[in-house]
Amino acid sequence: MKLALLRHGPTAWTEEGRIQGRTDVPLSEAGRAALRAFRLPEQCTGMRAVSSPLARCVETATLLGIEKVERDARLAEMSWGGWEGRRLADLRAELGTAMQQNEARGWDFRPEGGESPREVLARLKSWLEALAEPTLAITHRGVIRAVLAAASGWDLRGKPPAKLDWSAVHFFSVTNGMPRIDQLNVR
Repeated sequence: MKLALLRHGPTAWTEEGRIQGRTDVPLSEAGRAALRAFRLPEQCTGMRAVSSPLARCVETATLLGIEKVERDARLAEMSWGGWEGRRLADLRAELGTAMQQNEARGWDFRPEGGESPREVLARLKSWLEALAEPTLAITHRGVIRAVLAAASGWDLRGKPPAKLDWSAVHFFSVTNGMPRIDQLNVR
């Protein structure tokens, strides 16, 4: 089954380098302008559209002219708990070795009071297994990274196997809930 993943447009927190997580931050004016100028790749034509329930994703769908979009909570961003609103660089400086050790856990990295990428993939699994038609999902960076990691065998340690353009669409094939990379960074 074909799956296209698109990250929501920029927010003020995106521009400030803040971790958004489940905090329902709206799109910024610059983000809205960028989406008005963006055109989905032709491969997305006719795809069913599903969105994270967070406002930044729902508004992204609206600004892209998608008239009918389902919402599914399994597409929500990874919860960053008490770290939401913070900057990753600040957390690394403040937590030092403890943060390095946490990040070295890969799939089991866990923000204080949040969820791990492994838990994100676990909640996505039933959604991926249920895909019955080509689907465009408007979602979040953490969700896309979890799908990329599952598709590529990346353990979420070190650099990803490919540099993702967060304003592009990423295409996967899904068989029995397992994603495979088809094409990344399509504009």
